[in-house]
Amino acid sequence: MEQSKQFESLVAAGNPVGEVIGIDSFLIKIKGLQPTNVRALVRFDDDTRGYVHHVYEDYVMVMKLDPTPLRIGAVCVIEKPDLLTNVGKNYIGRVINAFGEPIDGKGPITPDMEWEIFHSAPMLYERELLDTPVETGISILDLEYSLARGHRMAMLGDSKVGKTALASQVAINQKNTDVTVIYVLIAKRQRDVAELVTNLEKNDALKKAVVVVTNSFESLILTYLVPYVGAAHGEYFWHKCNMDTIVIYDDLTAHAQAYREISLIAGVSPGRDSYPGDMFYTHSSLLERGGKTASNHASQTLIPIVYAPGGDITAYLPTNIMSITDGQWILDGQIFRDTMRPAVSTALSVTRVGGVGQNKRQKSLADKLNLTLAGYRSAEEYAHFGTELSPQAQADYDKGKVLFKLMNQAIGEIYSFVEQQFLMTIVLDSAPEEIININLLKQKVHDYAPRLQEDKDTNGNFDELCAALKAEVTTIDEVKRATIEKQAKIEAEKKRQAEEAAKAAETENASTEPVEDKK
Repeated sequence: MEQSKQFESLVAAGNPVGEVIGIDSFLIKIKGLQPTNVRALVRFDDDTRGYVHHVYEDYVMVMKLDPTPLRIGAVCVIEKPDLLTNVGKNYIGRVINAFGEPIDGKGPITPDMEWEIFHSAPMLYERELLDTPVETGISILDLEYSLARGHRMAMLGDSKVGKTALASQVAINQKNTDVTVIYVLIAKRQRDVAELVTNLEKNDALKKAVVVVTNSFESLILTYLVPYVGAAHGEYFWHKCNMDTIVIYDDLTAHAQAYREISLIAGVSPGRDSYPGDMFYTHSSLLERGGKTASNHASQTLIPIVYAPGGDITAYLPTNIMSITDGQWILDGQIFRDTMRPAVSTALSVTRVGGVGQNKRQKSLADKLNLTLAGYRSAEEYAHFGTELSPQAQADYDKGKVLFKLMNQAIGEIYSFVEQQFLMTIVLDSAPEEIININLLKQKVHDYAPRLQEDKDTNGNFDELCAALKAEVTTIDEVKRATIEKQAKIEAEKKRQAEEAAKAAETENASTEPVEDKK
């Protein structure tokens, strides 16, 4: 067999050889193999593989990567001094496992080179400030909780609240950009893997992505390693090809649970929630492998997904990840049950890079959106208790409902920055008596956006196009307009009477003041 020949050739080359003297699940105790490095790749005589986990004076501990059982007395040899994976541009558009092997039935992949799985993150002096936005295609994210190239943005939420759907939305929209996506599926069911790949293919987005997969039946070791394999693929495009990348980890909770089981079996003393004491370091060292480098001005954006049980974002893992990242999208179960997609909590989500790369119009719309949503939340609290709302509160409540309908986006429903500006301007600047057909607006905006001509200093024909688009999708509620006009007249009359009363009181006070004797 070819692999048997490879084993023999490694031995013949004089690589360190060892003998298996103990087996505890996937932990293999080996006598010999020195000198060697931690994380060196080991090949056994049955052509299965492992990597060096600990080096002791008389023996080494190896983590076995394959599920095939070993026997005491088996022989092994050092294959490579470090744990490496094959990388290259030919991996784009493919689905691979943690070994870098294709699992999509499209044939073998020719790699460009090998890359360290546990590659070190760039030093601080090698980085530069973030200045370019990532176009997610999702209005609420791009305006309110924007993502910058090189950003680390966590996504947290309970199960079944649309975390994978939102992440796939972000991935799908990159087909329209120069960003390459590495989507890492960690310990997922085969059904979930197939669903994601199908969504990417259906929306023509797989051509800009690499999907790295471990399923729920694979070994704990592969589940632990696969995020680092995904980061390695992204780093190759980032550092060697000067390409902007996004790495999505779906999800790091499964990764942490696998690492916890590995650590407990290895005899590591447990800490909080039985996780090992270096859990924070494990995730921080992974998430530091993103950013923007000054040498080539390219970036790697990281989106770790974390399960928050019962929506509790104060649990151990969510708080760990939030303290490492530069912001978080919080997905809320109640919002999801209210059929809002994506179910992003506008009260809890935050970005710590601000509106990086946003133009003046985007920043202005973001400010207006914040104020409007704040007014809506306040009015909603009163409406919940059946309180009669003031005209202004009622207007805020009605506009908020229209905004949420506007921001409700299905998978594959994406809008460019310009299209989002048209959508938000029309809704935010609408009068209470104006009824906007949101479905028609979403259809028509794709026709108007390409017609926009502007430069950095002017709106160009934005206002003109916006008015024309608004006229096509807007009708007037005459009853509401009459009511508003009547209310305005009443308020104006009250104001006039108050002003007259104030003037009369001022005159009366002046007439009753004593006159000083001028002797």
